[in-house]
Amino acid sequence: MRKYFYLTLMFLSMQNYLGCLPYLYHVSKGQLEIISNRESIDFLIQSQKYPNWTEKFKLVKHARNFAIQTLGLNPKGGYIYFTKLNRNEVGWHVTACEELSFNSYTWWFPIVGSVPYKGFFDLEMAKQEEEKLIKQGYDTRLRITAGYSTLGWFSDPLFSTQLRLRNDELVALVIHEMAHATIYFKGDSVFNESYATFLEDIGTELFYQTGLYSEEKKILEIRSQAKKENEFIYQEIKKTADELKNLYESNLSRDLKLTKKQEIIEAYRQRILNSKEKLKFLNVEKFAKAKLNNENFNGVLRYNSGKKFFQKILEESNYNFINFHTKLKEFSNLTSEKRSKLLED
Repeated sequence: MRKYFYLTLMFLSMQNYLGCLPYLYHVSKGQLEIISNRESIDFLIQSQKYPNWTEKFKLVKHARNFAIQTLGLNPKGGYIYFTKLNRNEVGWHVTACEELSFNSYTWWFPIVGSVPYKGFFDLEMAKQEEEKLIKQGYDTRLRITAGYSTLGWFSDPLFSTQLRLRNDELVALVIHEMAHATIYFKGDSVFNESYATFLEDIGTELFYQTGLYSEEKKILEIRSQAKKENEFIYQEIKKTADELKNLYESNLSRDLKLTKKQEIIEAYRQRILNSKEKLKFLNVEKFAKAKLNNENFNGVLRYNSGKKFFQKILEESNYNFINFHTKLKEFSNLTSEKRSKLLED
Protein backbone atom coordinates (compact mmCIF):
# COMPACT_ATOMS: atom_id res chain seq x y z
CA MET A 1 0.00 0.00 0.00
CA ARG A 2 1.76 3.08 -1.25
CA LYS A 3 0.74 6.19 0.44
CA TYR A 4 2.17 9.68 0.18
CA PHE A 5 3.56 11.90 2.90
CA TYR A 6 4.20 15.65 2.89
CA LEU A 7 7.06 17.55 4.49
CA THR A 8 6.22 20.56 6.64
CA LEU A 9 7.08 24.23 6.32
CA MET A 10 9.72 24.37 9.03
CA PHE A 11 12.01 26.49 6.91
CA LEU A 12 9.57 29.43 7.13
CA SER A 13 10.25 30.08 10.81
CA MET A 14 13.98 29.72 11.38
CA GLN A 15 14.05 32.66 13.72
CA ASN A 16 11.79 30.80 16.16
CA TYR A 17 14.00 27.71 16.40
CA LEU A 18 17.56 28.77 17.03
CA GLY A 19 18.27 25.43 18.69
CA CYS A 20 17.22 23.61 15.51
CA LEU A 21 19.24 25.70 13.07
CA PRO A 22 21.13 22.77 11.47
CA TYR A 23 17.87 21.01 10.64
CA LEU A 24 16.10 24.17 9.56
CA TYR A 25 19.05 25.12 7.39
CA HIS A 26 18.93 21.66 5.85
CA VAL A 27 15.25 21.79 4.85
CA SER A 28 15.47 25.45 3.83
CA LYS A 29 18.40 24.74 1.54
CA GLY A 30 16.67 21.69 0.08
CA GLN A 31 13.44 23.55 -0.61
CA LEU A 32 15.23 26.53 -2.16
CA GLU A 33 17.16 24.20 -4.47
CA ILE A 34 13.90 22.60 -5.55
CA ILE A 35 12.31 25.96 -6.30
CA SER A 36 15.34 27.38 -8.10
CA ASN A 37 15.66 24.33 -10.36
CA ARG A 38 12.02 24.18 -11.45
CA GLU A 39 11.08 24.10 -15.12
CA SER A 40 7.64 24.69 -16.62
CA ILE A 41 5.89 21.45 -17.57
CA ASP A 42 4.21 23.23 -20.49
CA PHE A 43 7.63 24.29 -21.78
CA LEU A 44 9.02 20.77 -21.36
CA ILE A 45 6.11 19.29 -23.32
CA GLN A 46 6.58 21.77 -26.16
CA SER A 47 10.37 21.64 -26.25
CA GLN A 48 10.67 17.85 -25.84
CA LYS A 49 13.67 18.49 -23.59
CA TYR A 50 13.12 15.12 -21.94
CA PRO A 51 11.44 13.11 -24.72
CA ASN A 52 11.20 9.92 -22.66
CA TRP A 53 9.13 11.75 -20.04
CA THR A 54 6.84 13.78 -22.31
CA GLU A 55 3.86 11.43 -21.93
CA LYS A 56 4.26 11.49 -18.15
CA PHE A 57 4.30 15.30 -18.23
CA LYS A 58 1.09 15.29 -20.28
CA LEU A 59 -0.50 12.86 -17.83
CA VAL A 60 0.39 15.05 -14.84
CA LYS A 61 -0.97 18.14 -16.60
CA HIS A 62 -4.22 16.33 -17.32
CA ALA A 63 -4.42 15.01 -13.74
CA ARG A 64 -3.90 18.51 -12.36
CA ASN A 65 -6.66 19.96 -14.56
CA PHE A 66 -8.98 17.11 -13.60
CA ALA A 67 -8.22 17.68 -9.90
CA ILE A 68 -9.14 21.37 -10.24
CA GLN A 69 -12.12 21.14 -12.57
CA THR A 70 -13.77 17.91 -11.39
CA LEU A 71 -12.57 17.41 -7.82
CA GLY A 72 -12.62 21.09 -6.85
CA LEU A 73 -9.02 21.15 -5.62
CA ASN A 74 -6.95 24.27 -5.03
CA PRO A 75 -5.02 25.38 -8.18
CA LYS A 76 -2.23 26.51 -5.85
CA GLY A 77 -1.60 22.84 -5.11
CA GLY A 78 1.13 22.79 -7.75
CA TYR A 79 2.20 20.45 -10.55
CA ILE A 80 2.81 23.13 -13.17
CA TYR A 81 6.58 22.75 -12.71
CA PHE A 82 9.11 19.92 -12.84
CA THR A 83 12.33 19.54 -10.83
CA LYS A 84 15.01 17.05 -11.78
CA LEU A 85 16.67 15.76 -8.63
CA ASN A 86 20.25 14.54 -8.28
CA ARG A 87 19.23 11.84 -5.76
CA ASN A 88 17.17 8.65 -5.95
CA GLU A 89 14.30 9.79 -3.71
CA VAL A 90 12.43 13.00 -2.96
CA GLY A 91 13.33 12.56 0.69
CA TRP A 92 12.85 10.48 3.82
CA HIS A 93 10.76 10.89 6.94
CA VAL A 94 10.80 9.53 10.47
CA THR A 95 7.74 8.64 12.55
CA ALA A 96 7.53 7.26 16.07
CA CYS A 97 5.15 6.33 18.86
CA GLU A 98 5.35 5.03 22.40
CA GLU A 99 6.41 1.44 23.00
CA LEU A 100 3.27 0.44 24.91
CA SER A 101 0.67 2.77 23.41
CA PHE A 102 -0.29 4.27 20.08
CA ASN A 103 0.47 7.82 21.18
CA SER A 104 2.48 9.38 18.39
CA TYR A 105 5.67 11.31 18.93
CA THR A 106 5.05 14.73 17.41
CA TRP A 107 7.03 17.73 16.28
CA TRP A 108 5.49 21.21 16.46
CA PHE A 109 6.05 23.86 13.81
CA PRO A 110 4.34 27.14 12.90
CA ILE A 111 1.65 27.03 10.19
CA VAL A 112 1.21 23.26 10.29
CA GLY A 113 1.05 22.75 14.06
CA SER A 114 1.87 19.35 15.56
CA VAL A 115 2.78 16.66 13.04
CA PRO A 116 3.74 13.01 13.64
CA TYR A 117 6.59 12.95 11.14
CA LYS A 118 9.78 14.80 10.40
CA GLY A 119 11.09 15.01 6.85
CA PHE A 120 14.63 15.15 5.51
CA PHE A 121 16.30 15.57 2.15
CA ASP A 122 19.31 13.62 3.45
CA LEU A 123 19.06 9.93 4.39
CA GLU A 124 21.85 10.02 6.98
CA MET A 125 20.17 12.85 8.87
CA ALA A 126 16.93 10.86 8.90
CA LYS A 127 18.77 7.80 10.24
CA GLN A 128 20.32 9.89 13.01
CA GLU A 129 16.88 11.21 14.01
CA GLU A 130 15.47 7.69 14.11
CA GLU A 131 18.38 6.40 16.18
CA LYS A 132 17.88 9.21 18.70
CA LEU A 133 14.22 8.23 19.13
CA ILE A 134 15.05 4.52 19.42
CA LYS A 135 17.46 5.33 22.25
CA GLN A 136 14.61 7.15 23.99
CA GLY A 137 12.51 3.96 23.82
CA TYR A 138 10.16 4.78 20.96
CA ASP A 139 8.91 2.46 18.24
CA THR A 140 10.03 4.04 14.96
CA ARG A 141 9.80 3.86 11.21
CA LEU A 142 11.98 5.46 8.56
CA ARG A 143 10.33 5.63 5.16
CA ILE A 144 10.85 7.09 1.72
CA THR A 145 8.87 10.28 1.13
CA ALA A 146 7.26 9.75 -2.26
CA GLY A 147 5.71 13.22 -2.34
CA TYR A 148 4.86 16.20 -0.15
CA SER A 149 2.83 19.39 -0.11
CA THR A 150 3.74 22.89 1.03
CA LEU A 151 -0.01 23.52 1.44
CA GLY A 152 -0.19 26.07 -1.35
CA TRP A 153 2.61 28.30 -0.03
CA PHE A 154 4.67 27.31 -3.06
CA SER A 155 3.70 25.73 -6.36
CA ASP A 156 4.96 22.22 -5.64
CA PRO A 157 6.71 20.61 -8.60
CA LEU A 158 6.65 17.14 -10.06
CA PHE A 159 9.94 15.40 -9.20
CA SER A 160 12.01 13.21 -11.49
CA THR A 161 11.95 10.44 -8.87
CA GLN A 162 8.15 10.31 -9.10
CA LEU A 163 8.26 9.42 -12.78
CA ARG A 164 9.08 5.83 -11.77
CA LEU A 165 5.52 5.48 -10.52
CA ARG A 166 2.91 3.55 -12.46
CA ASN A 167 0.64 5.98 -14.34
CA ASP A 168 -2.33 5.59 -12.01
CA GLU A 169 -0.05 5.96 -8.97
CA LEU A 170 1.25 9.23 -10.42
CA VAL A 171 -2.32 10.49 -10.89
CA ALA A 172 -3.09 9.46 -7.30
CA LEU A 173 -0.04 11.34 -6.06
CA VAL A 174 -1.09 14.57 -7.79
CA ILE A 175 -4.60 14.34 -6.33
CA HIS A 176 -3.38 13.47 -2.83
CA GLU A 177 -0.92 16.33 -2.56
CA MET A 178 -3.26 18.89 -4.15
CA ALA A 179 -5.86 17.82 -1.59
CA HIS A 180 -3.54 18.96 1.21
CA ALA A 181 -3.45 22.43 -0.33
CA THR A 182 -7.26 22.45 -0.37
CA ILE A 183 -8.17 21.34 3.16
CA TYR A 184 -5.72 21.32 6.03
CA PHE A 185 -6.66 21.42 9.70
CA LYS A 186 -3.64 22.55 11.73
CA GLY A 187 -2.29 19.82 13.98
CA ASP A 188 -4.76 17.14 12.84
CA SER A 189 -2.72 14.73 10.73
CA VAL A 190 -5.22 11.86 10.97
CA PHE A 191 -8.02 13.91 9.44
CA ASN A 192 -5.74 15.58 6.88
CA GLU A 193 -4.15 12.37 5.65
CA SER A 194 -7.34 10.30 5.71
CA TYR A 195 -9.19 12.96 3.72
CA ALA A 196 -6.39 13.15 1.14
CA THR A 197 -6.25 9.35 0.85
CA PHE A 198 -10.03 9.12 0.40
CA LEU A 199 -9.95 11.77 -2.32
CA GLU A 200 -6.91 10.15 -3.95
CA ASP A 201 -8.72 6.80 -4.20
CA ILE A 202 -12.06 8.02 -5.49
CA GLY A 203 -10.50 10.75 -7.66
CA THR A 204 -8.13 8.38 -9.43
CA GLU A 205 -10.98 5.98 -10.14
CA LEU A 206 -13.05 8.80 -11.64
CA PHE A 207 -10.06 9.98 -13.68
CA TYR A 208 -9.84 6.58 -15.35
CA GLN A 209 -13.53 6.57 -16.19
CA THR A 210 -13.27 9.55 -18.55
CA GLY A 211 -12.68 7.43 -21.66
CA LEU A 212 -9.52 9.34 -22.60
CA TYR A 213 -7.00 6.54 -22.08
CA SER A 214 -6.88 3.21 -23.86
CA GLU A 215 -5.58 1.41 -20.78
CA GLU A 216 -8.45 2.56 -18.52
CA LYS A 217 -10.12 -0.85 -18.18
CA LYS A 218 -6.85 -2.57 -17.28
CA ILE A 219 -5.91 0.13 -14.77
CA LEU A 220 -9.33 0.01 -13.09
CA GLU A 221 -9.07 -3.76 -12.80
CA ILE A 222 -5.61 -3.46 -11.21
CA ARG A 223 -6.81 -0.80 -8.78
CA SER A 224 -9.90 -2.83 -7.91
CA GLN A 225 -7.78 -5.86 -7.04
CA ALA A 226 -5.30 -3.72 -5.10
CA LYS A 227 -8.19 -2.10 -3.22
CA LYS A 228 -9.52 -5.49 -2.13
CA GLU A 229 -6.08 -6.57 -0.94
CA ASN A 230 -5.52 -3.28 0.85
CA GLU A 231 -8.88 -3.59 2.60
CA PHE A 232 -8.04 -7.14 3.73
CA ILE A 233 -4.68 -6.00 5.13
CA TYR A 234 -6.25 -2.89 6.66
CA GLN A 235 -8.79 -4.99 8.54
CA GLU A 236 -6.01 -7.25 9.82
CA ILE A 237 -4.06 -4.19 10.93
CA LYS A 238 -7.11 -2.71 12.64
CA LYS A 239 -7.83 -6.02 14.37
CA THR A 240 -4.22 -6.28 15.56
CA ALA A 241 -4.16 -2.66 16.72
CA ASP A 242 -7.30 -3.29 18.80
CA GLU A 243 -5.65 -6.34 20.38
CA LEU A 244 -2.58 -4.31 21.20
CA LYS A 245 -4.60 -1.44 22.66
CA ASN A 246 -6.43 -3.86 24.96
CA LEU A 247 -3.09 -5.29 26.03
CA TYR A 248 -1.58 -1.87 26.75
CA GLU A 249 -4.60 -0.85 28.82
CA SER A 250 -4.47 -4.05 30.89
CA ASN A 251 -2.98 -4.43 34.37
CA LEU A 252 -0.22 -6.78 33.25
CA SER A 253 3.39 -5.98 34.09
CA ARG A 254 5.51 -4.06 31.61
CA ASP A 255 7.67 -7.09 30.86
CA LEU A 256 4.67 -9.30 30.21
CA LYS A 257 3.10 -6.64 28.00
CA LEU A 258 6.27 -6.46 25.90
CA THR A 259 6.31 -10.25 25.52
CA LYS A 260 2.65 -10.48 24.54
CA LYS A 261 3.07 -7.48 22.22
CA GLN A 262 5.56 -9.44 20.12
CA GLU A 263 3.30 -12.49 20.15
CA ILE A 264 0.37 -10.45 18.83
CA ILE A 265 2.50 -8.78 16.15
CA GLU A 266 3.99 -12.08 14.98
CA ALA A 267 0.52 -13.64 14.86
CA TYR A 268 -0.52 -10.78 12.57
CA ARG A 269 2.53 -11.34 10.37
CA GLN A 270 1.72 -15.05 10.12
CA ARG A 271 -1.92 -14.40 9.17
CA ILE A 272 -0.76 -12.21 6.31
CA LEU A 273 1.87 -14.74 5.17
CA ASN A 274 -0.73 -17.50 5.30
CA SER A 275 -2.78 -15.46 2.81
CA LYS A 276 0.14 -14.72 0.47
CA GLU A 277 -1.36 -16.69 -2.42
CA LYS A 278 -4.12 -14.10 -2.82
CA LEU A 279 -1.92 -11.07 -2.17
CA LYS A 280 -0.50 -10.15 -5.57
CA PHE A 281 0.69 -6.65 -4.64
CA LEU A 282 2.47 -7.45 -1.38
CA ASN A 283 6.23 -7.99 -1.39
CA VAL A 284 5.97 -11.15 0.70
CA GLU A 285 9.70 -11.66 1.11
CA LYS A 286 10.22 -8.10 2.34
CA PHE A 287 7.21 -8.31 4.66
CA ALA A 288 8.43 -11.58 6.18
CA LYS A 289 11.71 -9.90 7.22
CA ALA A 290 10.37 -6.45 8.09
CA LYS A 291 10.70 -4.90 11.52
CA LEU A 292 7.15 -4.56 12.83
CA ASN A 293 6.16 -2.40 15.78
CA ASN A 294 3.43 -0.02 16.92
CA GLU A 295 4.36 2.56 14.32
CA ASN A 296 3.54 0.17 11.46
CA PHE A 297 -0.05 0.03 12.65
CA ASN A 298 -0.23 3.69 13.65
CA GLY A 299 0.93 4.83 10.21
CA VAL A 300 -1.67 2.83 8.32
CA LEU A 301 -4.51 3.95 10.59
CA ARG A 302 -3.36 7.56 10.22
CA TYR A 303 -3.93 7.43 6.46
CA ASN A 304 -7.00 5.24 6.23
CA SER A 305 -9.49 6.35 8.85
CA GLY A 306 -13.01 7.66 8.25
CA LYS A 307 -13.81 6.10 4.87
CA LYS A 308 -17.49 5.79 5.80
CA PHE A 309 -17.56 9.36 7.12
CA PHE A 310 -16.07 10.89 3.96
CA GLN A 311 -18.32 8.75 1.75
CA LYS A 312 -21.37 9.93 3.71
CA ILE A 313 -20.41 13.60 3.30
CA LEU A 314 -19.81 13.07 -0.43
CA GLU A 315 -23.23 11.46 -0.84
CA GLU A 316 -24.87 14.29 1.12
CA SER A 317 -23.13 16.64 -1.34
CA ASN A 318 -24.67 14.75 -4.30
CA TYR A 319 -21.13 13.97 -5.47
CA ASN A 320 -20.50 17.66 -6.06
CA PHE A 321 -16.91 18.07 -4.88
CA ILE A 322 -17.17 21.83 -4.36
CA ASN A 323 -20.02 21.19 -1.92
CA PHE A 324 -18.08 18.27 -0.44
CA HIS A 325 -15.17 20.52 0.44
CA THR A 326 -17.47 23.23 1.73
CA LYS A 327 -19.10 20.75 4.11
CA LEU A 328 -15.73 19.45 5.30
CA LYS A 329 -14.47 22.96 6.03
CA GLU A 330 -17.39 23.36 8.45
CA PHE A 331 -15.58 20.93 10.76
CA SER A 332 -12.66 23.36 11.16
CA ASN A 333 -14.13 24.72 14.40
CA LEU A 334 -14.00 21.29 16.07
CA THR A 335 -11.06 20.05 18.07
CA SER A 336 -8.92 17.30 16.55
CA GLU A 337 -10.26 14.97 19.26
CA LYS A 338 -13.86 15.59 18.17
CA ARG A 339 -12.93 15.19 14.51
CA SER A 340 -11.22 11.88 15.30
CA LYS A 341 -14.52 10.64 16.70
CA LEU A 342 -16.16 11.35 13.36
CA LEU A 343 -13.62 9.13 11.64
CA GLU A 344 -14.33 6.07 13.74
CA ASP A 345 -15.82 3.40 11.48
